[in-house]
Amino acid sequence: NTIVVFGSARAPAPEDVEQIKAANPKDPRLKLTSYYEQTVELTNRLTQWSLGLDAEEQPFVVCTGAGPGVMMAANRGAHEAGGKNAGLAISLPKESVVNPYVTPELYFEFHYFFTRKFWFSYFAKALIIMPGGFGTLDELFEILTLIQTKKIKRTLPIVLFGKEFWNKLINFETLVEFGTISPEDLNLFHLSDQVEDAFQFITSNLKVET
Repeated sequence: NTIVVFGSARAPAPEDVEQIKAANPKDPRLKLTSYYEQTVELTNRLTQWSLGLDAEEQPFVVCTGAGPGVMMAANRGAHEAGGKNAGLAISLPKESVVNPYVTPELYFEFHYFFTRKFWFSYFAKALIIMPGGFGTLDELFEILTLIQTKKIKRTLPIVLFGKEFWNKLINFETLVEFGTISPEDLNLFHLSDQVEDAFQFITSNLKVET
């Protein structure tokens, strides 16, 4: 069972911020810093919650694409909480950096994006989508399509974290206005700005099997 976290590989860690500012005080990546920190906090809390459940093994494991940025933040939060976490990496010509927080025995590398996305969705029991680029949007909309078309039939809580980002990026109400999605499709995800809110939404919607 995984709690999957998607998000930008470009989000800088707090320890890298000063170096980025020195090079370019207006670097747009600086807007992602708070999301890195909130991702660490959220996955740390979710991992502590999972470890505290009455089960023989850790029931829910944070899972990412094993890369830098938001992915590293998610693995970092889980690692610092003392829990296992997973990484499903993709082999790329110029990018093959695995972050150091992934549990070694739960690291897997894929050649094809579609195979990797299948395994992300197959084991997912919840999703957290932080601000990201084309890859993040690809992953988000594939999951939403699978749920909308009933290819995924189980309850799958989805959090879109960062209201400012998501509301600027996508006007979901326009899709309803033009009839391209149904009003109830807006219930497929939960917009959140606060770690506590996201934590409560996910944990209250996860089924814990003991």
